[in-house]
Amino acid sequence: MTRILAVDDNRDILEVIELILEDCGYEVETLTSGHHLFDKIREMNPDLILLDIMLGDMDGRILCEEVKNRPETSNIPVVLISASHNMADSIAQNRKGAPNAFIAKPFDISDLVGTIQSNIAAA
Repeated sequence: MTRILAVDDNRDILEVIELILEDCGYEVETLTSGHHLFDKIREMNPDLILLDIMLGDMDGRILCEEVKNRPETSNIPVVLISASHNMADSIAQNRKGAPNAFIAKPFDISDLVGTIQSNIAAA
C-alpha cells in the first residue's frame, strides 16, 4: 500500500486530507508540526510527503529543502500546500531542494488526488 505523510499545523485540514486519501486507498500518517519530520520519515518510509508551507514556527519550504538535500530522503516526492496562492510563484521548481509540486488551499479534491497520483507514478 502506498504511504503518504501529511504535515499541517491545522488538525481539521489534516483530518480532511486523511479521510480523502484513505478513501482513495492510501495509508496516511499525519504530523501537526515539522519538528519530528525526519523521525516520522524513518519510521514509516513514506512514498510521498504532503507538506504545508506555514507550520507555525517552521517554514515548510526549508523542510522541503532538507528532505530533498539529504541522500536518504531526496527521492521522496514532496508536494507543498499553502493557503497563500502567491507562494507558488516564489518556489523555484527547477532548483535543488525544490518541491515536486504545489497545491493551493483550499484545494479541489480531484486536484489533490491527481497531483499525488502523478507524483507517486513519477517517483
